[in-house]
Formats: sequence, structure tokens, C-alpha cells
Amino acid sequence: MRRAALLAALLGALLGSAAGATTALDGRTLRHEGAGGAWQRTLPDALGPLSGPLELGSTVLVGAGSVVYALGPGGVATGRADLPGVVNSLDASGDVVTASTLLGGVTERFTLNVQGGALRVQERVVFPPDPVVTGWLASVADQVPAAQLRAAAQQDPLNPFLTLRLAQTEGEPAGALSRVRQALSGPLPFPAWVQLAERLDGAGFPAAADLALAQAQEDAAARGVDPALPVSRAALGAYGNPSGYVGTLLAQGRVDRAGAWMTYLRYLHPRFEGGGALYERYARTLDAQGREGEADEWRQFARTLRTGTLYNLGLEGLGAVRDAARLASLALGLSLLAALLTLAVRAFAAQGEDTRALGGRYRSWLRRPLARARRVFIAYASLSERLTVTLLAAALLGTLGGVQWANLTGAALRSPALSSGTFGGGWWNAQLERLTLRPGADAALLTALGAQLDGDDTRARTLYTAALPDACARNNLGVIAQLRGDLPQARDLFRSALATQPDLLAPAFNLGLQPAAPEAAFQRTLRPEQPRLCYPDQRRLTRAATGDLSVTLRGALSDPLALLDPSAGGSARLGLALLGVTGLGALLLLSLLLPRTPLPPERSRPAGFRLLGLLLPGAALLDSPWGGVLLVAWGVTLAALAPLSGLVAFAGLPLAAGQAALLAALGGIYGVNTLAFVLAELRHARRAGRGRLDDPLA
Repeated sequence: MRRAALLAALLGALLGSAAGATTALDGRTLRHEGAGGAWQRTLPDALGPLSGPLELGSTVLVGAGSVVYALGPGGVATGRADLPGVVNSLDASGDVVTASTLLGGVTERFTLNVQGGALRVQERVVFPPDPVVTGWLASVADQVPAAQLRAAAQQDPLNPFLTLRLAQTEGEPAGALSRVRQALSGPLPFPAWVQLAERLDGAGFPAAADLALAQAQEDAAARGVDPALPVSRAALGAYGNPSGYVGTLLAQGRVDRAGAWMTYLRYLHPRFEGGGALYERYARTLDAQGREGEADEWRQFARTLRTGTLYNLGLEGLGAVRDAARLASLALGLSLLAALLTLAVRAFAAQGEDTRALGGRYRSWLRRPLARARRVFIAYASLSERLTVTLLAAALLGTLGGVQWANLTGAALRSPALSSGTFGGGWWNAQLERLTLRPGADAALLTALGAQLDGDDTRARTLYTAALPDACARNNLGVIAQLRGDLPQARDLFRSALATQPDLLAPAFNLGLQPAAPEAAFQRTLRPEQPRLCYPDQRRLTRAATGDLSVTLRGALSDPLALLDPSAGGSARLGLALLGVTGLGALLLLSLLLPRTPLPPERSRPAGFRLLGLLLPGAALLDSPWGGVLLVAWGVTLAALAPLSGLVAFAGLPLAAGQAALLAALGGIYGVNTLAFVLAELRHARRAGRGRLDDPLA
């Protein structure tokens, strides 16, 4: 009873003081009268749009940009809540303080706990990869003029970037170190810690920079960022751009400092876009310093990251797949064009004579279309020649579909929903809705992970159950069971998941088997005593977002006009090419049903046909299977040499090192073609002389 009476008295005093206080925002000037005295403060334009104010006793809350400030006596900041969007409203109805944010059309609401002037967000805050939000504190500090720097730092002692700027103006080392310690003392979101670490490094405080990086790892781990998930170049740039700073350090020759930042990336964001190239660059730098052992260890680490990627080709494996499909498409396109051109030239004269009685080569399409259709140039080709060009068209359709699939997959994997380093949060959910996920266990795992990380275990359990018997879903159900105290059921689920997929890291870690992987080291160090969630690898993300090549081809056939829409990550020009090749393939397939139109012996090998037969290896030998092989080999070699023209590039394929061999192969192909062509001419002449030329190309 005594405690209740005391609480009622305190509440009455608080309400009484609040009733006598008035706070108003006039433009950008905030005036307060009441508890804590009277004060006013002009909020600079650098703070962004303002919202509020909201009085809570002697504390005044005001939204500025993407944060909510708690201001105490004199308008000095005593607390700050970093939020994932621009604050557009503050509300204290129902004895609960809430802040509403808006970013990219996505509205989120957060509950604020105000304790002694300090602010804490009750819900999980997931920062979107938007530099406007993640770089807000640094941007505000950078816009303060030097003459106003000290006053701004006194008004906002919680902004470490202001404090660091003051430290750099201190003449005494002791004073500078004191300012640096002050900059490191307050709470910050991990992107701000990374930005602060870079500035500390540049200002000559490497030990403080290392401490800031350690704080960044702890904050990121607490917010659900995980090394198992990929991070795009854009997202990493919004999170402080540590990979870009490593490149700067290596260019400056500061290898030891680069090593500290590489270690940060290795623990928190090992699967960042462009990681393979940076790992190799760092290893080469270590080699140049005679540190071959360290270089080999980094290369081995990079190799371990290939597991779970597309075809286990590594972090940038999709680029190699796309370039291989592009090269194959170019090779098949050249081969098909050469074959059709050669067949058309051979039939040209005979076609002109045959269509003369029908009204001419072109008018006959209007006068007698059916009779004209039997005299298209492909009708003069043998069945084996038609089958060859039809197969070439089908193969070209498949490789173009592969390029389209790689483009769509790359766009999906780079989408903010799948490449921000974590799942969950209102902004993430909105981005996920923009992806057309394919129903199945992979999509259910994605949405369930987001719900679980946000604390909605009920919804997560429902989604995981729908994904069973998926091993990842079983492990994560075990995590839910362990966190609610049901350890026997949790271990049963972990064992079942490991038995279903023995190479899965999460259940092995949860069963105490000590797997060696970046994720396991991260979990042991930054999330001690917590069970390990199972996250989808790149292959599962691809299946959920776009499916395999057959899905892309079926989609192209069922909705051809969708190929012309580049919004999903495809290319309109590639879509036109797919539509054109599909139509051509259909016509060539129908041509297999046409009876062969006789070709007079004297017109079976005209001069133009002979010339193309020498210039386009295999094109004049399509009646033989070896002719098709020779033609495709020529197309592949020519496509591989295409980068020499400067018009085409295959950055993901190591073609530059083999250019001499490719030129030699091209010469060999022309040599074999010349020999085969001469033999075909001799055979033709021999048959013509004997009068037994039943089929000129037999």
C-alpha cells in the first residue's frame, strides 16, 4: 500500500508539473516554459523536418529527421532514438509514447520508453540501406560551421561526429583523447559506428577506430544482421562503405589498418557484393609483403564462401553464368545466321524461277500464298539440314533464356529484401512484397524468418510448419522451442534437421558440434548462449525469387509480352530477341513438315554458295552431322574472340589469357573446312560426270 501511495504521489507531481509547462515550436525555434526552467533553442536546417514537440514532465521530445531527441534543461539533448525513417509524428495517447516514421511510402510505428531523459525503442529497429537514414548523424555534424561547432556540441553531446570534430581542434593530446573517449561512450546504430570508425582512423586514432568497429559488430548482431546473408554493394555503402575504405587503405599502403577492416567484414559481412575481388586484392598485397601464409588463409576463406552459391562458383558466380550464356547465345546466333544465309543463297536462283509463274518472288505471297509457302528457301533444304537449323534455333532460345534468367536472378538477389544483411522490419516486408516469390518452402522460410526476427513467434511457427519437412524450418522451430524453455523438443528438432541435411550448419551448431564457419564464429562471439537460426543460402534465395531456367522459359511462353517489361530486371532488347527467336524456331519446326522442293543439279552449288561455304565453316556441309559440329565450333571461337573488337565484353570469363589459342583454333577450323569443302566439290564433280547426281548434297 505504501508503494502504491508513493507511486500515486509521483504520478500526481508529474501531471501537475506537466500541466504547468508549455512547449511550442515556432518555425525552427523550440520554446519551453515550465519544469526545468524556461529555454529556447533554434534547431538548424541540417536536422531536417521537425515533428512534435511532446512534453513528458521536464523532458521534451522532438522529432528531427530520422531521430527523436529527448531534450532536458536548456534544450540540451539527453537521449536520442535512431529510427529507420523520417519521423512525421509523435503521440502520447494512452500513456504510451509512439513515433511514426515514413520512408519510401512505408510507414512504421515504434514505442518509445523514456527513462530519466534517456530514450529507448521498444521494438526491433531494422535500418534500411538508405544513406539518408544511416548517414544522418554524420551529415548533421558536417553541416555545422566551424564557428558554431563548440556550441552545437554542447547542445547535442550525443552526436559523436560533432565531438570528434572538436577533438581534432584540441591543441592538447590529453584533451583530444578525452573528446575521443566521449565520442565512443554513447549508443549508436552500427552504420554510424562504421562511419565514426573511418573518421577516427583518418584522424589518427586507430585503437579508437578498432573499438568503434567492435561496437558496430555488437549493435549489428543485436539488430539481427547475420553473416550468412548477402549484402549488396549499395547496402554496404549505406552501412558505412567499409569495403570502399579498405580499397583506400590498400591504395595508401596501410596494410595493417586494412587488415583490421577486412576482419570486420569477415565477421559481419563476408558475403558482400564484390567480395571475391577484394579478398584476392588483399591476398596479393600480403603476398607482396612476404606474408604468404596469411594470403593463403584469406584465399582459403574466400573459397569456403562458395558453398551454397549458384553452382558453387563463388560470390560472383552469377556473373560467370550470365557471361557464359551470353557467349553461347552469340555463338549460336552466328551459327544459325550463317546456316540460314547459306541455304538462302543456294536456293535463291531456283526459287526465283519457280515463283515466276506464280507472280514473282514477292507478289506470289499475295496471289497464291499456299503455293508460295512451299517454295520458301528452307523448302529446298534436305530434312537433315532443316533439323540442324531447327536445333540451332532451339539451343539459341535456351541460351537467351539463360541470359534472361541470369538478369532476373541478379536483380532479385540484389533487391533490398534479399541483400540487406538481415530480414524483418516494416520496410523489409514492404520490399519483400514487391518480389513475386514462388510458393514453397523457400518462400515460407523467408517470411517466417522475418516474423521470427521481429519477435512474432506465433506467425513464424505457422509458416515454418507449412514448410515442413524442410530442414531449415525444423531447425528454426527448434530455436523457438529452446527459447520458450522446451529443450528436449528443441534438440529433437535439431537432430531431425541435421539428419535430413547433414551439411547444414545451424543444427550442428545448436547440438554443440562446433562447426568451422564464419557464421559459427560470429554466433559464438556476438550471440553467446543463443541458438543459431538457419538462413537460406543463395540457391534457396534464387529458387524463392525466380526459380530455375525452366520457370523463366515457361513464363516467356505463357506471357510473351512480359519479356518487354524491364521492371523485373530483364532487358527489353533481350525480350525482343527472345520473341524473335521463338517465332523463328516455330517456323523452322513447321518447315520439317514441308515436302522438299526439288533443286536442279545445275543450281545445287552456285558460286555464292561455294563462297559462303569457304567463308563460313560448316555452313555448306549441313547434310553431314560433322558440318553442324564445325559450324558451332566456328561460332564459339568467333564469339570468344569478339571482345577483341571492343563491342562485346565477357567480364566474368577468363578469355583474355587464351586469345592466342583461340586464334590458332580458328585457323584450324578454317583448315578443316577447306579440306572438307574440296572433298565435297570433288565428290560433286565425280557424280556429275557419271550422271548419277540424285541429290547434289548427298
